[in-house]
Amino acid sequence: MKPTTLALAAASAIACALAAPCAAQDLAKTAGKNAKVLIDNEKVRVIELQMAPGAKTGMHSHGDNLVVFVTGGDATQTMADGTTKTMSRKPGEVLWSGPVTHDTVNTSKTAIRSLVIELK
Repeated sequence: MKPTTLALAAASAIACALAAPCAAQDLAKTAGKNAKVLIDNEKVRVIELQMAPGAKTGMHSHGDNLVVFVTGGDATQTMADGTTKTMSRKPGEVLWSGPVTHDTVNTSKTAIRSLVIELK
């Protein structure tokens, strides 16, 4: 193997090793009992998310996805870089998002129910 090829391979291996601990997790795992996978096939995954007041999803990642808010409510999201944003959603509202890493906490006084539709 050429020295430059060897150096590139070593750099790639180090980058992968360092990135793995930082990678966010799967919503179905981080949200625990609050998340239920309804469909998971080669094209789409649908997760029912039921969050009591104060419940958190845990830091997780999505690729392209839609969120359908079955019930409305207020929440605060913390992004991977530590910034936060608050949001208020109405029942029946649909939100499109590109890839994202975040944690969400239900800041409402009532439970929030939503369907997260992750495109593969």
